[in-house]
Amino acid sequence: MTGCPVKTTLDVIGGKWKAIILYHLIDGPKRFNEFRRLYPGMTQFMLTLQLRELERDGIIHREVYKQVPPKVEYSLTEFGTTLKPIILAMLNWGETYQVRIDDIRGETGE
Repeated sequence: MTGCPVKTTLDVIGGKWKAIILYHLIDGPKRFNEFRRLYPGMTQFMLTLQLRELERDGIIHREVYKQVPPKVEYSLTEFGTTLKPIILAMLNWGETYQVRIDDIRGETGE
């Protein structure tokens, strides 16, 4: 069944944290606790959920290293790197309009 392509994209990268996770993976693999340090407001449950959904969709790869304590790294798959232009466009838009959005939200009390 064919649907809206924008919905398809949002189904994969939508949600509060997925695009942020992908943005940080552009620079290379990250460990679970690196994400926790970057965004302490993100709960462990939500981070785990978002990572699992991205892995399920083939966007990221989860590598478990057999050592004590176990080491787990997340990285973009080849398929995941196809989202890089979208994430970078979001970055550029946010840099360009962040002050404007902050001003608008400040005026409305949000």
